[in-house]
Amino acid sequence: MTTYTATAPARSAAKATPRRRPPRLRTVVLAGGSYLIALFFLLPYLEMVITALRPQNELKDRNYLPHHFAFSNFTNIWSTGLGTNLSVSLEIAVGSTALVLLVAIPAAYYTARRDFRGKKLFLLLVLITQMFQPTAMIVGIYREFLTFNMIDSVWALILVNAGFNMAFAVWILNAYFGAIPKEIEEAAVVDGCSRVGAMFRVIIPLAMPGIVTALIFTFIAAWNEFIVALTLISSTDKQPLTVKTSDYIGQYTTDWQHLFAGSVIATIPVIILFALIEGKVVSGLTSGSVK
Repeated sequence: MTTYTATAPARSAAKATPRRRPPRLRTVVLAGGSYLIALFFLLPYLEMVITALRPQNELKDRNYLPHHFAFSNFTNIWSTGLGTNLSVSLEIAVGSTALVLLVAIPAAYYTARRDFRGKKLFLLLVLITQMFQPTAMIVGIYREFLTFNMIDSVWALILVNAGFNMAFAVWILNAYFGAIPKEIEEAAVVDGCSRVGAMFRVIIPLAMPGIVTALIFTFIAAWNEFIVALTLISSTDKQPLTVKTSDYIGQYTTDWQHLFAGSVIATIPVIILFALIEGKVVSGLTSGSVK
């Protein structure tokens, strides 16, 4: 009797434990394809890191990995003033992103919550502005900032990057604000909040994934901008990182180690930022597009 009661729970537990089914062929194929695509996109970055670690005498070797890793390429590059250019890039990206969010949030909130004459035309014009690129308007941009005596100014780059990324932020946030039920805001107003208070206390926290999506895309666009910075900035200490790395390409020679080392350093802040808020970016892209 004792033996029966001792083994019965073990048998019932064994029966209750479900057997792990092997993955289906479709799952295996999709997973394998995903890893191959990820590897395809990561290989250029891996090659960039390897080239940045190559010594000068091994640049033309056929071996994929160098015999000796020259970590000094990453330390010597700071003596060229790269730290100053890195801080300038951060200043431009952060300033442009803050300015975009400061203007795009109330604009998108108003267009999502209010019906006014010309609303569709306004949103259409916002979308059309995305078709214009700074490269096609570089002459006009230069003359405009020359008129205001803002050539060779970091503020000029902040304004240009904010202007060209404003439309995307308004469009994304307008869709996301529109997906939030109006009843939530009306309930906050009934509880004593003003319209502005309801926006800051209720709507903006709910729309945070969409705001983060606009933030990361604006930051990356401002961080990677090159043509306008090359045209408007002439002082070396005011150049962003994208322009500074191009200085390693000379007329007759190219400093490949420092060029790739600077490129690796330039990708690190964006990778860190995206890794920290990646979950909210995905949520903002999926939820903000559905009404």
